Amino acid sequence: MSDKKPTINDVARQAGVSKRTVSRVLNGSASVGERTRILIQQVIEKLDYSPDKQARGLASSRSYLLGLIYDNPDALYIDQVQRGVLDICTRRGYELVVHPCQYQSKNLVQESLSFIRRSRIDGVIVLPPVSESRELAAALREEGCQYVRMASVDLDDHANIVVSDDRAAVSEMARYFVSLGHQHIGFISGPLNYRSSTERLEGFRDSLRAQGLDLTQDSIAEGRNSYDSGLECANRLLSQNPRPTAIFANNDEMAAAVLRVAVSMNIRVPEQLSVAGFDDNILASRIIPSLTTIQRPVAAMATLAAQKIIQAIESHGNQVQRDDFLVKPHLIIRESAGPYSDN
Repeated sequence: MSDKKPTINDVARQAGVSKRTVSRVLNGSASVGERTRILIQQVIEKLDYSPDKQARGLASSRSYLLGLIYDNPDALYIDQVQRGVLDICTRRGYELVVHPCQYQSKNLVQESLSFIRRSRIDGVIVLPPVSESRELAAALREEGCQYVRMASVDLDDHANIVVSDDRAAVSEMARYFVSLGHQHIGFISGPLNYRSSTERLEGFRDSLRAQGLDLTQDSIAEGRNSYDSGLECANRLLSQNPRPTAIFANNDEMAAAVLRVAVSMNIRVPEQLSVAGFDDNILASRIIPSLTTIQRPVAAMATLAAQKIIQAIESHGNQVQRDDFLVKPHLIIRESAGPYSDN
């Protein structure tokens, strides 16, 4: 058996099409019919063919590199994002380069641009809270770098953004807590200088008000979206008298910290305290009790972001406006939340 690496000519010959048609499929062109595209992809998989990225880059003046810029302490969130992006990159012949940064840094824009120039990336996906920076978005446009922002608020043209409707999701959570009979409800926010955090806080508070309840300032604790900050916030809320009978946390990591503090204070969950989080990361269904949460389809959002940015790159920014920019998280009910009891 020959060890010779298959070429695009081999793919074209076995598929019975021209090399140009194979090239169009590899570059995601919409001009190839569905049956032909499927046939070519089957041949590519059969031959285990992969394009020479260096040759492709020289021929097209592209690097076939996508960048990912983020500042988020939640490793499980970042893992889901990378899985979603890499799913598209693998199929379309791109590689992913990551750039952790400090959102609060005064050099955020310059450091991000330096990363883009140094890595010669074709486009960049920006995660919250970095995606909330107007200055960075303006600098990317000025630089001529294709970008897609993942966010909780509609901040940009729909071709350049993927939005999670967090406000609607937390409103659903507030209604669920009230339906269980809870009236004294605590809230652990993320950093309140992040739009995503304020969006969730305002959405939750507005929903409670619509149901005749108020989220008092004493019932709100500002966390940092980390487990340790969740411990601090939970200790503060659960030391109050009277203490909340339900707590919603800005992410699953801080919600898990609430469960830990409840155990240390001999507070039974969900009999004496209902707890809920946001994200539905991999641990939410595995901890005891399993966590009621908002399932945000992070990997699907990242996949959509990658599809959008590759479309923009390969159409030189002249892509057709896409309406598919909004995803809807939804409530997942598990063991950590239950009816209010005064016992």
